[in-house]
Amino acid sequence: MSAIGSYIQDWPAQSQTMFCHCRTTATRVIRKAKEVALITHPRSLALSALSGDVTRTVVTMNRDDAIDPQHLDAIFQQKRSLRSKVRKDLKNMDPVQRIREDNAIQNIVLESPWFKASKRLCAYISCATLREVDTSRIVSEILSNQDNEGNAQIRKKLYVPRVEDRNSNMRMLKISSVDDLITNSMNILEPALVDSNGNECDDVMQASEPVDLIILPGLAFDRSGRRLGRSGGYYDLFLMKYQKLAQEREWKQPLLVALAYTLQFVEEGAIPVTPYDVAVDAVVSPSGFIPISPVALERKGSTQISLPW
Repeated sequence: MSAIGSYIQDWPAQSQTMFCHCRTTATRVIRKAKEVALITHPRSLALSALSGDVTRTVVTMNRDDAIDPQHLDAIFQQKRSLRSKVRKDLKNMDPVQRIREDNAIQNIVLESPWFKASKRLCAYISCATLREVDTSRIVSEILSNQDNEGNAQIRKKLYVPRVEDRNSNMRMLKISSVDDLITNSMNILEPALVDSNGNECDDVMQASEPVDLIILPGLAFDRSGRRLGRSGGYYDLFLMKYQKLAQEREWKQPLLVALAYTLQFVEEGAIPVTPYDVAVDAVVSPSGFIPISPVALERKGSTQISLPW
């Protein structure tokens, strides 16, 4: 077992209260997002209102829509309902199947051309209590100087999330070792402000070079790239800020790849969206790499794809 894998097994039980203040936090996200100049990168825009009979049951918004509190309430209620269902499904997931899918997903990521080619990336430290797709092998390989076949390679720069407050503010700080991780007040592993050598951890927002790839979690996804998070708004706000930064510096936008168990895919249009929900470029499931945006289609390489829906 990898060092990070062993470390993750020892995590204490984790409170989810920081993720359960949906309406209050969502309002903060909207207020905060207004402070961020809205960008035109197509991958950052919430998708347009759904067509067909789906629109009769799912509430959604565009960025051109006025922010109506009642409209938002309807969206939040639908999100809460879907979150409840997916959390229940994840809780009831067979442990053997979970391990099988964790291994399959990580194998696909580690063998993918877009991962191998990445030099700087953001990735989440998986939380078993939250039933997130395991990233221990991915993180372990990034932090090593060898690939999964033992060949020497140039070390990638890795930034991982650190939650700053309850107002949806999250930073991505660079780590070089699992020793740079600490357990926060919510019993969740995150990077310390100072690494194990006593140096201040670099913030991706202050980096002189762009990240190529962002690997992110979520509760549910559909084939249009809609992502349902845990209600905190942390990733959506961070992604909007980073995409704006990349645009201002004329950097290539990072590839946004989510990891998901098979049961986390829902039918098209089942995920309601607000103007500030950021869509992903692709999803990795046990079936393969599933490209969604044109950028992801360009980078899919020879990975075999079998859609789970």
